[in-house]
Amino acid sequence: MKNVLITGYRAHELNIFSQKHKGIRFIQQAIANKLRPLLEEGLEWVITPGQYGVDLWACEAVIALKKQYPGLKLSILTAYANPEEGWKEDKKTYFQGLLPGVDYYASVTKGPYEGVWQFKARDELLLRKTDGIILVYDEEAGEGSPKFMKEMAGKKAQKDDYRIITISSDDIQSIADEESYRELDA
Repeated sequence: MKNVLITGYRAHELNIFSQKHKGIRFIQQAIANKLRPLLEEGLEWVITPGQYGVDLWACEAVIALKKQYPGLKLSILTAYANPEEGWKEDKKTYFQGLLPGVDYYASVTKGPYEGVWQFKARDELLLRKTDGIILVYDEEAGEGSPKFMKEMAGKKAQKDDYRIITISSDDIQSIADEESYRELDA
């Protein structure tokens, strides 16, 4: 796998309303844990839609991994131009702070938001440009925005050699539990 798409829940779907939420680092660790074996196998690009939540936390994880894997590249492909314009100031600042660590940033459509079709066009492009997906999604925890990407990736996997790697709430909880145990032992 040379190119992988990473996406998942938006922050509000996980009831995360602050960048200081301790759950973010567990999500990032789960993403890094899935990426390391792929990097050892020759992964070159991580691509994300750049929405506020798992997408941007994945960007942070990738930027950190670039120190160990300097050949790793990161791309954000948004549905439309300047998606952060409607965000609160702290979210905008966070997004803009990540951009220097991104190797390629573009939008699928060059103008502002016009309609849902832009998200569909973006998602189709993301699936075409990648060999697999790491999806932070847990159907048992309830439906959310990643459901649609999972369905699209599933259809692609049936036709092509497209790999689907999921990160569930149990995976993230395991990482949090391990850290709690280490803190107790310390």
